[in-house]
Amino acid sequence: MPSSRRSLLIAFLTLPLIHAARAKAFAQAGPELPLTLECRDADDLTLEREAGPFFKPNSPHNRELHADALDGERITVAGFVLDRRCRPLAGCLVEIWHADENGEYDSVGFRLRGHQFTDVQGRWWFNTIVPALYPGRTRHFHFKVQSPGGRVLTTQLYFPGEAGNVGDRLFHETLLLDMKETGDGRFGRFDFVV
Repeated sequence: MPSSRRSLLIAFLTLPLIHAARAKAFAQAGPELPLTLECRDADDLTLEREAGPFFKPNSPHNRELHADALDGERITVAGFVLDRRCRPLAGCLVEIWHADENGEYDSVGFRLRGHQFTDVQGRWWFNTIVPALYPGRTRHFHFKVQSPGGRVLTTQLYFPGEAGNVGDRLFHETLLLDMKETGDGRFGRFDFVV
């Protein structure tokens, strides 16, 4: 069983391109990671959620965000961007922003904000921290995802087992990260369907 976020990320990055084989290979590399709800029903796109008041355009091209908050709990968030038929999409923009270890957003600079483009197999990942709670919201990440020439999906991803999930009006169970605990932080997986 992998004991670190790095080993889970390496297992994720070596997954085969074919979706069914990908799920089986990852299950063998670590604890079983089921397919996301969206890919079980290919007609369902990832649910949209509002961007909220803290979005800032022009985030840096950066997937290593953990250095922005060295005291925060480390997490690697990863997944695929897929089309309705669960085929991986290369070259998709994936942008993340979230609260820091104190539940605050950077409104001046680009702390804990970044974007990247999916690789040829549709993979994306960020090394960051677990966002702290703040009044009125459960723990979450904000994302924007856009396939080349496609429309922008704005959504939020949530943490399983959070007490605040029930009372958060934006929460939906299909937007839960599939979370694994490791010796050096957490590893969360989610596949966007656009």
